[in-house]
Amino acid sequence: MSRELAGRRALVTGSAGGIGGAIAAELLTQGADVLGLDVHEGGPAPVLVADLSDGESTERVVAEARSRLGEVDILVNCAGMSEPEAATRITPASYHRTLQVNLHAPVMLMSRLGESMVQAGYGRIVNITSIHGKLSEPLSLTYDISKAGLEAATRTFALELAPHGVLVNAVAPGFVATQMSIVEGENELESEWFQSIYVQHARLPLRRAAQPEEIAALVAWLVSERNSYLTGQTVTVDGGLSVRF
Repeated sequence: MSRELAGRRALVTGSAGGIGGAIAAELLTQGADVLGLDVHEGGPAPVLVADLSDGESTERVVAEARSRLGEVDILVNCAGMSEPEAATRITPASYHRTLQVNLHAPVMLMSRLGESMVQAGYGRIVNITSIHGKLSEPLSLTYDISKAGLEAATRTFALELAPHGVLVNAVAPGFVATQMSIVEGENELESEWFQSIYVQHARLPLRRAAQPEEIAALVAWLVSERNSYLTGQTVTVDGGLSVRF
């Protein structure tokens, strides 16, 4: 069993399940000391319960993470949310809540924890974005904006932190088998339209959704010392979905 992250200290947001839970589990397997952050208890790692939709929560999260871990070597921003709304009927509360969780909180965590990584001369940051960072669909305006913004923030942080040994990247999944696939009680991955368009007619070339563990494996490499030269990039992991005309 590889223990290449032994001695590293990681904060993983959205760790109670789904992609975040799989990432926390993989980093633990690799030997890292992991603290999760989620609005709910649960998941493979100890959890700091916090609501990132509260704009004042990030300073408390940073202080608590440092208290429990010491200085953080690895930050994975995975917490996210989506509230579908028509572009012409956006409600301010939903708009601001989604941007706060998906964009503003990750940026502030990168800012505060990135500062200590700079001082240490080492760090790894990975933001979980989405193919929505570059592609769009109806009812997803706010989600699209949040993911595109986080990819832009990834590039800027990468530029500024690179001279100090801190690498910053994003991973953009496509369809992944998680709770976010369940919309209004229906799992879209099991729906007739998904099975017909994406599987039978191969709109999704690999003809299946990803498992969270497949995303976690890439993240584990990105935050390891084996990644010594990749920074400022968004790595798309979508089974070939975005390369098809």
